[in-house]
Amino acid sequence: MAIAGRPVAAQLRARVPALTGRVVARLLADLPVYADLPHEEISGDIADIVQHNLRLFADVVEHRRPATDAELAQQRDSAAQRAEEGVPLDAILTAYQVGTAMCWQETAKGALPGDLPTVLEIMDRIMVLQQQLTSAVSSAYLEARQILDSQDHGGRHALMAALLTGEPLDRFAHRTGPRPAARYLAMTLSLAPHPDELNQPPGPGAGVAARRKIRRVRTALDRFAGTPVLTALDASGGTVLLPAAGPPRWHGPGGLSELIEEAARAAGVPITAAAETAEPEAVPSAVARNTEIVDLVARTGRPPGLYRLADVLLEYQLSRPSEALRGLARLLGPLEAKPELLRTLETYLELGLDRRATAAALHIHPNTVDYRIRRIDRLTGLSPARPADLQHLSAALVARRSV
Repeated sequence: MAIAGRPVAAQLRARVPALTGRVVARLLADLPVYADLPHEEISGDIADIVQHNLRLFADVVEHRRPATDAELAQQRDSAAQRAEEGVPLDAILTAYQVGTAMCWQETAKGALPGDLPTVLEIMDRIMVLQQQLTSAVSSAYLEARQILDSQDHGGRHALMAALLTGEPLDRFAHRTGPRPAARYLAMTLSLAPHPDELNQPPGPGAGVAARRKIRRVRTALDRFAGTPVLTALDASGGTVLLPAAGPPRWHGPGGLSELIEEAARAAGVPITAAAETAEPEAVPSAVARNTEIVDLVARTGRPPGLYRLADVLLEYQLSRPSEALRGLARLLGPLEAKPELLRTLETYLELGLDRRATAAALHIHPNTVDYRIRRIDRLTGLSPARPADLQHLSAALVARRSV
């Protein structure tokens, strides 16, 4: 089909990039909920689906046929994602109508009186495609919302709550829905804020960014487990329970460390996690320990990643309230008024007693590092150069962060 002597499908495909930009700009101008979306989502998911729709329209016109189910799969996936993010259905359908209208205007531009039969046929094709899009998007959106509501208020939510509070699980044995597993891998996650959460003013945009982050983390967890896992997550993190048939693999391909790295990449944020395998009745204490471990990792300045109790044994033990803990912390009392010495000591120990690396990290001369270490020795009586003192200094730094 051609208008004004130009093939419609080829002309539309050539204008897809520019028309995509105009459609997205129109959505931002006309629909407040889209204007509030994070920039990453506008330039990524939203622009991608607009471009996909324009190319689909070109195919429908060129081959003079309706769209196939396979060609509408991306629109259904997009609608389900918007449902998870809380974007209203009416705004999504309006966005499709805006895009279709602009596509029609672009196609019919320059039509001559003799092009009327072609224009009418193209209009018919557009109306059929619009009907297909409305049906596919609405059904996918409502199905996703139904699943989400069921998860929020149904058996999975109840099972998660029972496991976290240590309630008896007998009532789940003979009911429909998820059954308790013999063992669980309890994980506590700490999610850093996504840049879109920080760059958006308080309101729907920041909320969408947070929900998108959580959804991507859940998707990675579900893929790893091969089934929807039990989660209680918000923007800052939370708890995850995965059925565990046996001891999990911690490192290497398919291991938990790789899972956390994959989830962090998908969500676009650093993730700190702690994990422990426990029987159902021990889940509350495992979650409490994991929470302490994640907190210790943050307070001691360790990098994001997966941790277990064995990785923070010294810090964990020293964080228990006791007179010994306060005594260790008091070893560094003479340095409290000299923050530059404390910072030098912390950096020096973190970098394996490497004076040059410490100097580079602190932007000072290596000789200044040596001078400060000597001052620390004079003030506290402890020197990193003496093995026995090194152990006391390391423990004292941990204790100081814990009291």
